[in-house]
Amino acid sequence: MSWTRKDLLGLEELSKEEIEFILATAESFKEVTTREIKKVPALRGKTIVNLFYEPSTRTRVSFEVAAKRLSADVINIAAETSSVKKGETLIDTGKNIQALKADIIVMRHNSSGAATILANNLDISVINAGDGWHEHPTQALLDIYTLKEKLGRIEGLHVCIVGDIAHSRVARSNIWGLTKLGAKVTVCAPPMLIPLGIQELGVSTSDDIDRVLPDADAVNVLRMQFERDSGEAFPNQLEYFKKFGITKERLKKARKDIVVMHPGPINRGIEISSEIADGENSVILEQVTNGIAVRMAVLFLVAQAREMA
Repeated sequence: MSWTRKDLLGLEELSKEEIEFILATAESFKEVTTREIKKVPALRGKTIVNLFYEPSTRTRVSFEVAAKRLSADVINIAAETSSVKKGETLIDTGKNIQALKADIIVMRHNSSGAATILANNLDISVINAGDGWHEHPTQALLDIYTLKEKLGRIEGLHVCIVGDIAHSRVARSNIWGLTKLGAKVTVCAPPMLIPLGIQELGVSTSDDIDRVLPDADAVNVLRMQFERDSGEAFPNQLEYFKKFGITKERLKKARKDIVVMHPGPINRGIEISSEIADGENSVILEQVTNGIAVRMAVLFLVAQAREMA
């Protein structure tokens, strides 16, 4: 198949074949990261703007590294130091970036749907780097890529996603991607952190991690977003770690080769213990490395599609 979308806004709208195509493209770019000179001229002459309305380290830097390895020029814009502070709207910001002849905007925004609004108003490409509680497609793609690299397949795997499901765009994108590729997904969290109706996305739910883990091939541990706590919505941190934290004792009941993932940043001692985060089952740093290849693939594909349009 060939890629025809000028934007990447979420995995909900992608077909199984499109997701597999991105992963296959990422595989070819992964080889570039092993070379002495880690650079190809695929996007030479292109300009990529990282437009971030929320703080980010891994995602922003990963996109920047990916773009530079494709030989693109990169501009980073943080909302707190931009004309947004003067009242400029999202669409006006986007149109000004387009008028500067940029080719791709990579955007993170605190409002769900912001990337779609921007993409619908611009001719240049938009890549969603996380929008509110909606989706974070490249994080899910790199998670899935890492799982496939580690276990050889996605179809038939049982993946447990544990943690703050309610506020997690990472969980939603992973659910869309994993279920489309044939994995079984169980989300596990305290009841107040499991959204109503999430079973309609094709997942099972549980509030007992000790029941789910023994049957799981992988566990993706989400960050607890305590900054969103209203005082009643979250369990206290010690209680949460006791009931849901991924620890050495808890993992003794799981499969020896269970894959432990985390999108970061990690709250050590709250959602996962340090000995597990740094242990032999953890692929957390491999996820970071694979994120470069996945984002190289996405940047390349949307740029190519826009040229062919």
